[in-house]
Amino acid sequence: MRSRQSPEIFRLDHSSLRASFERASAQYEQAAVLQARINDELIDRLSFFKLEPQGVLDLGAGTGRGALALQRLYPQAQVLACDIAAGMLRELRKHPSACPSIATLCADALQLPLKEASIDLIFSNLMLQWCDDLDAAFAEVRRVLKPTGLFVFSTFGPDTLMELRTAWAAVDKQVHVNRFIDMHVVGDAVMRAGLAEPVLDVERTLVTYGEVSALMRDLKAIGAHNVAAGRSRGLTGRGRFERMRAAYETFRHDGLLPASYEVIYGAAWGTAAKSVSSLMEGETRIPLHAIRRPGSFTK
Repeated sequence: MRSRQSPEIFRLDHSSLRASFERASAQYEQAAVLQARINDELIDRLSFFKLEPQGVLDLGAGTGRGALALQRLYPQAQVLACDIAAGMLRELRKHPSACPSIATLCADALQLPLKEASIDLIFSNLMLQWCDDLDAAFAEVRRVLKPTGLFVFSTFGPDTLMELRTAWAAVDKQVHVNRFIDMHVVGDAVMRAGLAEPVLDVERTLVTYGEVSALMRDLKAIGAHNVAAGRSRGLTGRGRFERMRAAYETFRHDGLLPASYEVIYGAAWGTAAKSVSSLMEGETRIPLHAIRRPGSFTK
């Protein structure tokens, strides 16, 4: 179900976003099962590239699952874990193998306090869906990425949580689920940023629940609150929640309720283009032209 509502009602409240992830930091790692699986898939995809990076940035690092995996994969590299929520980075620093080889940086992905052309590899797992301005996000990636560097990322597409969005739409016209961006829009933004040879593909997966309340608890536990401008500012009444729950029940199949996730994976080089697709043999990849519509880090 694709929304035709004004984009302004989906604009994110960044102070609420940061606070939400701060509150979720202590229980995030235990709750983020799907996020961990996608992170591991993105790490696995790096095996198709013959990289020997010195500077690696985990952008939107959360509690550091990606940063720790990058540290193991590239032991010679300095890994920098960057997240908007300081609480997430505190959880990473508790890990016995995180220090001193993994540096941490609390910063907004749209305003990175990093030198130009200072990073060999930027890894970003499920962070971009929290950026209102993809052009600004990719412009920062291009700025800090070396011309020969590689950017790999994952994000959620518009079919993500479609059942929950549809169920709430049967109750009222307010925004209850954040907006997720189509692969073609993501690809266009990558190209506008000047990143080279972008490749994107999509994977769809289902997570199942016995009750919709369990899905809501999972979303709350990982900090994935609705922080859109068009959200309701009051408490959700029991009656409205029950109507949403009843609407969600229409999706029940084999005794379980599905939650759909559309996962977009992408890769692109810095301004000195290489062929991504030729280095990713054995995997199905969709080149963007085929899917488009007619040293030190800190300053």
